[in-house]
Amino acid sequence: MKNYYRVMLGRNSMYAAECFAGNFIGANFGIHQDLQTKLSEDWREFNHAFVPQWLALNPSKSKVAAGLACGALWTVSKGIQNGDIVLCPDGQGTYRVGEVLSDYQYLAGEILPHRRAVRWFAEIPRTAMSDALRNSCGSIGTVSTISKYATELEALLSGHISPTLIATDPAVEDQTAFALEKHLEDFLVANWSQTELGKDYDIYTEDGETIGQQYPSDTGPMDILAISKDKKQLLVVELKKGRASDAVVGQVLRYMGFVMGELAEADQSVRGVIIALEDDQRIRRALAAVGNVDFYRYQISFKLQKSN
Repeated sequence: MKNYYRVMLGRNSMYAAECFAGNFIGANFGIHQDLQTKLSEDWREFNHAFVPQWLALNPSKSKVAAGLACGALWTVSKGIQNGDIVLCPDGQGTYRVGEVLSDYQYLAGEILPHRRAVRWFAEIPRTAMSDALRNSCGSIGTVSTISKYATELEALLSGHISPTLIATDPAVEDQTAFALEKHLEDFLVANWSQTELGKDYDIYTEDGETIGQQYPSDTGPMDILAISKDKKQLLVVELKKGRASDAVVGQVLRYMGFVMGELAEADQSVRGVIIALEDDQRIRRALAAVGNVDFYRYQISFKLQKSN
């Protein structure tokens, strides 16, 4: 099965021109060794081996930053398969589209030395994308998975642009609210400091860059990863557009388990939050059995005012 990825070619696409000219994608992250024999099938094994090395090279950084860096390095080097499609921004508002052609290779001393050969074959203007795809392509980090937009991407590549917004999340029961609320996550992130959660928590950042939005885990990306202002607690925030089913409780607990096992420092606890338009008896029953997950309801205000 063909998958789709957005891949950054250096910070702010600084190596895009070289990658386009040389027909490759790549990564660095300060790991200067050939990873050919280190690329296990499971990215968690790779992270367990290389997170300590990365932290030794970057002692001021957190396990959260280390996990993101090593996970991205594994994905570029191993996780992306031959035949998969990558979209790489050129820094000027256009995404170059390419097919990955080769397995991993290491070019010591070169820019982005952990490389894969690519055949570039198309371009997609950012303005042609739906808001949802544009937001996913603009997410923080070297790599983001955008396979759920395969239908739209194929339409864009074929020249038939007719993206349709469809809610495919089985944990969302109220599908009719999805289209209106598709900007919920970005709105929450942009206005975080004005929310109840923003009083006690900050969305996770490193070097002034937000890395806590769509943070990857072994069961899928977390909507928001935040940290308390005293740095003693990590907060997993799961957003559900419309009315959420009780399945979301298990989902947020899985994310919390990942954070506890892979990201939290020894002195940090982990808490969860579910945000949805409505709760119901099933969610209330499920939450009653756990003491470290809270539920918040959001409200959307829409008003028309006739001009005189």
